[in-house]
Parts: sequence; structure tokens; C-alpha cells
Amino acid sequence: MAPAPTKLSAFLMRFATSARVALCALVFLFALATQLQAQTYTVIHTFMDGADGAFPDAGLTIDKAGNFYGTASIGGTKSGWGSIYKLTNKNGSWVLSPLYAFAGGADGGRPLARVVFGPDGSLYGTASKGGCGNAGTVFNLKPPASACKAALCPWTETALYCFQQGGLQPGYGDLIFDHAGNIYGTTMAGGDYNLGTVFMLIPANGAWTESVLHSFGGGTDGRVPYNGVIFDSAGNLYGTTSEGGQNSRGAVFQLMPSGGSWAENILYDFQDKDDGGDPQGGLIFDQSGNLFGTTATGGQNDGGTVFELVPSGGTFTLNTIANLAAFGESYATLTMDAAGNLYGTTYAGGANDRGSVFKLTPSGGKWTLTVLYSFTQKDDGGRPVGGVTLDANGNLYGTTYFGGTGPCDGGCGVIWEITP
Repeated sequence: MAPAPTKLSAFLMRFATSARVALCALVFLFALATQLQAQTYTVIHTFMDGADGAFPDAGLTIDKAGNFYGTASIGGTKSGWGSIYKLTNKNGSWVLSPLYAFAGGADGGRPLARVVFGPDGSLYGTASKGGCGNAGTVFNLKPPASACKAALCPWTETALYCFQQGGLQPGYGDLIFDHAGNIYGTTMAGGDYNLGTVFMLIPANGAWTESVLHSFGGGTDGRVPYNGVIFDSAGNLYGTTSEGGQNSRGAVFQLMPSGGSWAENILYDFQDKDDGGDPQGGLIFDQSGNLFGTTATGGQNDGGTVFELVPSGGTFTLNTIANLAAFGESYATLTMDAAGNLYGTTYAGGANDRGSVFKLTPSGGKWTLTVLYSFTQKDDGGRPVGGVTLDANGNLYGTTYFGGTGPCDGGCGVIWEITP
């Protein structure tokens, strides 16, 4: 069966050490940090390593009708290179429909990121492998042109671009679009130092051309961005690197367009102390222009943090708003609801050290951490890598990389729902 995700490999080694045993009490206290609210947790799909795939790294994307779309990093019907699926609620039951199975060739393979809706209403995403030189692809997925009457109706996948120079191996971040229809994202390798890039794909005459906006790795620059970038209202880009920076523990960066090129500003260099270290999730903005993200290490319990970056006078000040459990390790981008509450996942930690779903509630300048669910890595799933998706009714949805009743070693993963 497939190994754990690439970006987690260095951290998984720590679970075999005796340190985890010594910190069990801290893990348990994390789960009891606040009084749990009444929640109902339900597994709405268990991956079986068949046409549905297995080991979903990414979370879910929701459409206006309440359907979900996602990727599985392996499985499918074409030599196990991964799949794209749709999840629909029919008469109170959730039904998963495979949309596309990767073949690992020109179409790509091993999708790690979500699929997202582009300006034309179709789905776009990245595959970390396959393509021209096995360095990944950017793809588009469209439904059949006419109504399909078969039980399974595969969608049409088009590889828009295959990485073979410039950036290499797109990772866990969502693609984003500007008003002109250009696509932006990151790669974990490639560039001038082979330590990752921020790229733009420009459409022209039915083809796409890659422009590398920034190559990571020079001097005290950040290195290896696992997640994607986001825009502010002025057209600047923001993201995180999991390594590098002045302290070699990751950084938050800004890219500003200037005279046909992009200038990088490092907004924060992590120290892997109380501020956290090794940020692997992406960033989000609130309505005031503050940035929020997570770190996989550091903090008071060395289990990572949730942080806020507040802009003032052209600089950003970091506030640690939550310390996660010992070995909690959040790899996911946060989600904010209309009330300003934050939601996220931890890969480990929780009452059973198999991961958790958490909520952060702001009040009076402080944040209250609530563990909504602690996974057991049994039938309920375990080890979530992706983040949380909210529907119009405030229900929470996501995936776990392991667990469930599937035939994979450790389980093939599940899709879950938490209702208030």
C-alpha cells in the first residue's frame, strides 16, 4: 500500500519515539481544553482503494448545489495513480461518483491538492506526478457534453500544462485565478535552486505558458512551499514556505508586482519557539486584512500553533492565538466562517493521538480553542491532512488520510461530516 504523504515523512519518525509516551498527558489535556459542544460526527464515505481511490490528502470543494468534489492520491481504475470524485446527497444518503482516474502518463497522477472551480465553471487542479517528465501537471476537468445515461459517466480531463522546466512537482495548494484568467500556484521543487517556485500560467491561442514569478532558496529566502498563494485586493500574493528563512524554520512571504517582475518581501521568519515553525498550510485573510495560518511544530507543546499576522505601517506583527497539542501538527489551511470563527485539523493530537478537528472562537481579543472531534483511526478515520469545508447550514466536512474500513494498511481514509 502507499506510504504516508511525502511532506509528513520527516514528522512520522517522531511518533515512534518514547517522547510521545511522555507527552500523553498533554495530548489528553488538548482534547479537554474547553467544554465540548454538542456535535454529531458521521462518516459519509469510506474509501475502498477501488474506483473511488484511497488516501485523500486534500479537503473538499463545494458547489452552489451542495455537492462536494475531491481528489484521492492513489487508487482509481488506471494503475492506482489517483482519482477525482463527486459526492452528492440523494434522499438523505451520500453517493460518491468517480469522475476521472489518472493514468500516470501525460494526464498526470498522484493529485495532492483540491480541485477548484475556475472562471468558466469547470474544475481545475494539479497532479504532483506524471506529465512530460514525471514532474506533474495542471489539468482541467469538464463534465460530458451531453446527458449521460450510464451508471458511471467519466468527465473529460485535459492536461493544460506539464512541468518539465521552471517549477516542478506542484504540491498541496489550491490554484487561483486573476481577472484575466491567468492561473497561479506553487511547486515544491524546481526553480533556480530546485527548492520551489511561485508560477503563473498564461493562456494564449489554446496553449498555456509558464512564467516563474519567484524561485525560492536564495540566501535567507524561504524554501519548499507546500501550499498555495492568495491575492490581496491590491494584487499582491501571499504564502508560506515550510523551510528556509533566517532561522531555517519557514517563512511567510509576499510577492508584489513591480515593472513586469515580482518583488519578494519576507513578512515573518519563524523561530520554532513559541511562535511555531515549519508552516505547511496556506494562508487566509479576514475582513480586516489580517493573515491567519498554522505551523506544524513549535509553540508551547511543540505541536504547532495557529498564528495571526497583523499589518501596520507596512510591517506585520505575529500573534500566536493558539497552541496545538503535543505532536498535533496541523498541515491544513484554516477556514473562517461568517462570524469570524476559525476551523482546522491536526494530523495527530486529540484525545487519541490520531488527529482532531478544532474550532477557534474570538472574544474580547482572545481566542478559545475547542476540540470538535478526536479521531481514533478506526472506522471513523484518522490523520487528517486537508482542511475543513463549511456548507450553507454551518455543517463541517473533510477527509482523513487513514482509517475507515477499507483494505489499505491503516485504512484508506474517509470523508466525514460534523453537524452542530
